[in-house]
Amino acid sequence: MQVGIVGTGMVGATTAFAAVLLRAASEVVLVDIDQARAEAHAEDIQHAVPFAGHARVRTGTFQDLAGASAVVLACGVNQQPGETRLQLLGRNAAVFRDVVPAVVRAAPEAILIVVSNPVDVLTFVTLQASGVAPSRVIGSGTTLDTARFRALLAAHLAVAPQSVHAYVVGEHGDSEVLLWSSATVGGLPLDQAAYQLRRPILPDDRDRIDAAVRGAAYRIIRGKGATYYGVAGAVARILRAVRDDERAVLTLSAVGEPETPFSDVALSLPRVIGAGGIEAGLLPRLTDEEALALERSAGILRQALGSLDLP
Repeated sequence: MQVGIVGTGMVGATTAFAAVLLRAASEVVLVDIDQARAEAHAEDIQHAVPFAGHARVRTGTFQDLAGASAVVLACGVNQQPGETRLQLLGRNAAVFRDVVPAVVRAAPEAILIVVSNPVDVLTFVTLQASGVAPSRVIGSGTTLDTARFRALLAAHLAVAPQSVHAYVVGEHGDSEVLLWSSATVGGLPLDQAAYQLRRPILPDDRDRIDAAVRGAAYRIIRGKGATYYGVAGAVARILRAVRDDERAVLTLSAVGEPETPFSDVALSLPRVIGAGGIEAGLLPRLTDEEALALERSAGILRQALGSLDLP
């Protein structure tokens, strides 16, 4: 599968590396305004290919995205000293309004995967700027947050993360919602499984896990300045689902289905993804508290959208 990646900062470059090592793509085309950087990343990643299988990694312009099955949008600008989040959002939205139409002209059949932050708002901007079907505009959303939640639950219970089914929904950000009520392990509700495993989850454990999931990006940024390995792995997972037409259920950001209360914003819910993009969406069973938290998260995203000069 041919994959385009627009933007070769740490997130874009690491996503290319992950896609090659996890065999999520047979060809990767890197596009960046800084051609020298893109060429350096392409050559470096290509040198890792013999250890992973077979793939071609090259650079190009927007026109070289022709034939891509998916294009990852990892472009944008970094926050400047003294700049507010909304100012950053405005600048990145302007970048996307320029980039997205160029991508669609070159690769009109490609699925668009948004990675740049704030990912939910930029997913909405991408849908508007692209003119393609909503099912083909996907934000990485809370895919990584869900993986973090499952990994921390698994560590507490001393089981494999793959045996834990639990989701993080809503905004990829401070207002995201950890769905404790529907978490299961081995087909059992979380609290029952924890009891049988003799590893009960007490209120302090919930608070600790919630804080660890919600604050992961802040801790990583404090330590090394940016996050990129985790999200690159998440995007490679999304690409594999597209490549193999898996119909996997992942917590992806997209403009909500008409039958949900969130059809006016992009936020994360469990969604079925295959070769054609998002095939269906699921609205999990929510407690009253979770439903209120999810609506609050959607409201924060509506406010962010309202700050933009959208058509």
